[in-house]
Amino acid sequence: MQSRSQSASKPSALRHLVVVLGDQLDLEAAAFDGFDSTHDAVWMAEVDEESTHVWSSKQRIALFLSGMRHFAQALEEAGRPVHYHRLEGTTPRAQPSRPADTSKTALTTATAATAAIPASASAEPTGLAARLQADLQILKPQRVVLTEPGDWRVLSELRAVIEAAGLSLEVRADRHFFTTVAGFAAYAKARKSLRLEYFYRELRQKHAILMDGDQPAGGQWNFDADNREAFGPEGPGRVPPRATFEPDALTREVINLVNTRFADHPGTLDSFAWPVTRAQALQALQRFVDERLTLFGRYEDALWPGEPWLYHSHLSAALNLKLLTAREVVQAAEQAYRAGRAPLHSVEGFIRQILGWREYVRGIYWTQMPGYLDKNALQAHEALPEFFWTGETDMACLRDALQQTLRHGYAHHIQRLMVLGLYGLLRGVHPQAMHEWFLSVYVDAVEWVELPNTLGMSQFGDGGIMASKPYVASGKYIQRMSNHCQGCRFDPAQSTGPKACPYTTLYWDFLRRHQTLLSQNPRMGMQLKNLQRLTPEQVAQIEAAAAQHRAG
Repeated sequence: MQSRSQSASKPSALRHLVVVLGDQLDLEAAAFDGFDSTHDAVWMAEVDEESTHVWSSKQRIALFLSGMRHFAQALEEAGRPVHYHRLEGTTPRAQPSRPADTSKTALTTATAATAAIPASASAEPTGLAARLQADLQILKPQRVVLTEPGDWRVLSELRAVIEAAGLSLEVRADRHFFTTVAGFAAYAKARKSLRLEYFYRELRQKHAILMDGDQPAGGQWNFDADNREAFGPEGPGRVPPRATFEPDALTREVINLVNTRFADHPGTLDSFAWPVTRAQALQALQRFVDERLTLFGRYEDALWPGEPWLYHSHLSAALNLKLLTAREVVQAAEQAYRAGRAPLHSVEGFIRQILGWREYVRGIYWTQMPGYLDKNALQAHEALPEFFWTGETDMACLRDALQQTLRHGYAHHIQRLMVLGLYGLLRGVHPQAMHEWFLSVYVDAVEWVELPNTLGMSQFGDGGIMASKPYVASGKYIQRMSNHCQGCRFDPAQSTGPKACPYTTLYWDFLRRHQTLLSQNPRMGMQLKNLQRLTPEQVAQIEAAAAQHRAG
């Protein structure tokens, strides 16, 4: 354990041990309220388990470790004593080269509190909870203090070992959000359904965001109709380069560690340039507002081959590591609108993602866990295709999204929902397998935000708690929103035959397989009517083609 203290006269009795997790990199977090450097200390730990409980990509591991090390440095500069464990010097745990096939069973993410793991003088503690348990015996704090984590598994495990040590755990609300978990729970209890739109409107009113008096700015709440444009045949043209940050010595140290210790994990660190400090995150926010926000709304659903960044903000990782606050991001966007520097439809579309969607999925996660993880309303049991780990597929849109993800640890929301997620949904991949993959590969993936987006919104695994219908479409949707189909050997207009687009084949087969369930959903009426227009022979051919694709 690397321990640094700025106080030579620190008493032996430790009052509060403040546990800081990898997604809590904020000097103003609630856990630090009342912090006294002469009586309290901070505890942080790098452990293999947080990179291996799902097979995390190199980009994701490097971002978290670099962010943590820079934050520990900031804590020391602020005069706060830090007990910090680095992975160097510890023995790597044996790791599988690839996650086992979990298509028909619950996955490795825990859905129940683990028992306290006995500490042993002869055995090196493994895992975050076991590492903390060993240190509690040494540091002997009077109390452990923690800001609300973003992962039910982590909270359960930490709570178990702290209680086993006979200590109290004080969990403080995370002020990075506009709503509290308790507040969302009260909101949910009073309603039969949990739809984003009305929740979002209430938050707009409560916090006076994009409001002109008691009315929404521009006279309407939602500008989605203005935010669904595709690029023309000429493509996006010159897109402003994203904000990048050259790795400093500390980050290069992490990159070398990851390339060595996690060499068999997916992805590459050749392009690693994410913000890993608060100062860098603030620069990235300003660059987005100045250079991309104006066109964000118009093209937020557009796709284009070889263009991973487009007009998106790329701020989700900084937000989820708490290098930025939701309030300052929303405020920066609204100020741009009020100053006439960005159109309302773009600003509203962006603020909806932060104030609306981000708050909403967090509420869903904490009010539905732990049972949410095991939901599989469509009884999908297919294994995750191997090419999700390699990007080697003939489907041009899917190949582009997968290879981009493995290269950068990033894909924008339409790629995730309507290319990657759509394929998994149509194919019938087990929703927990999709969840683990998404949690593994993206730099911004923390379970509170990733699980509802994947299992609920993308895979309809929760049966409609989040989404009012499955988000299903044929290959023609991708053709409409991009030019991927022009260079693809598959034709989105064909559902059978050698040129049939797998998206289109699987789309009709999805409607066929779930026709009874979907017939109860009024929003699926038009799609089911189109299915009924197919002849029995056509349906049989589609079923056979879908089975052949899955087998291939």
